[in-house]
Amino acid sequence: MELRYTDAELAFREALRDWLAETLPTVPPAPDRDDWTGRRAYDSAWQRRLFDAGYAGVDWPAEHGGLGASPTEQLIFLEECARMRAPGVGAGFVGLLHAGPTLIAAGTQEQRARHLRGILRGEEVWCQGFSEPDAGSDLASLRTSAIRDGDSYVINGRKLWTSYCQVADYCELLVRTDPHAPPHHGISWLILPMDTPGVLVRPLRNAVGNDEFAELVLDEVRVPAENLVGAENNGWRVAMVTFSFERGTAFIADVLESRHLLEEIARIARDSPGPRGETLWADPGLRRDVGRLTAEVSGLWSLILKNVSEASAGAVPEQGASVFKLRFTENRQRIGDLAAHVLGRAALSVSELPGLDNARIVVDRLTTLAYTIAAGTSQIQKNILAERALGLPKEPRWTSR
Repeated sequence: MELRYTDAELAFREALRDWLAETLPTVPPAPDRDDWTGRRAYDSAWQRRLFDAGYAGVDWPAEHGGLGASPTEQLIFLEECARMRAPGVGAGFVGLLHAGPTLIAAGTQEQRARHLRGILRGEEVWCQGFSEPDAGSDLASLRTSAIRDGDSYVINGRKLWTSYCQVADYCELLVRTDPHAPPHHGISWLILPMDTPGVLVRPLRNAVGNDEFAELVLDEVRVPAENLVGAENNGWRVAMVTFSFERGTAFIADVLESRHLLEEIARIARDSPGPRGETLWADPGLRRDVGRLTAEVSGLWSLILKNVSEASAGAVPEQGASVFKLRFTENRQRIGDLAAHVLGRAALSVSELPGLDNARIVVDRLTTLAYTIAAGTSQIQKNILAERALGLPKEPRWTSR
């Protein structure tokens, strides 16, 4: 499947290519993954370059500081940045892809004026406070409470897997404002300033030794009522807006990276000795696996183009987003398994070994193990498709006695 690009879209691609070719050689090396101060500064500096060049918030409406580009131009932007290995959104991920678009869709004029330009300029970093120790995939069972007290909400509870929490200025926070309402109807979406008294950040170290995630402990935290986004107890609907952005575009650059990984796996296999003196690439089973995974990546790219075409026509590709998220995350994990097979013992090391470029591949494999959980588990995506696409009965809701 191919998109038919307009003259304006082709001109957009050429201008972007020229700007990236001129700008990327001047970008300094990325800091160490454990240097959070350096990472925030690096990511914010790149975001400011995008803003000054007119490429910040490509798909944001122009009246809110973005470029007001079409879904196709947004796809072109992501494709060219990935092709030329430009820096990613990094610490700006939540603000640019979740919180900002959510404020555009559901926030007040004052909230938009206060936050949107800072996000686009790289001056505001956000984190996401949704999951809890006992409410991950079943997000509607969250327990963090927010009790209205005059002009404030008093918040108590814990959040888990809070990305970029250590360097965030604000948190998009889901809280329970009505403990007696049905699970999906007693939730509210709040803007939490991270320097508020009572906010405690506890870093969590992951499998690659990185503390990208953290536990967020909230003890008698007071947040102004004006920080409520949407209506009180209507936060589930606002959260669905957030999820639609998260699942719609969050993995596009990763599909392009999948192509690079498969090419790298094939290169390593051609250069690595096999058990009988020939190279690993002589194994027909290995070549078949590379071919099949490459075909799946091509199919995923076609699905992206289909979703973009629907979005350009004004439709919301909700089912296509779930199909894409389900199939891509499982494909990426199989790519990781294949990489481990080709690397052999080198797949056990996150340190670089001579001539292999193994560290990046190993870190990618360990990181993408979480892809079938993040942004809605595979089981959740299957339920969405079964109920909304196929019209099957809803899954029984079991309650404990």
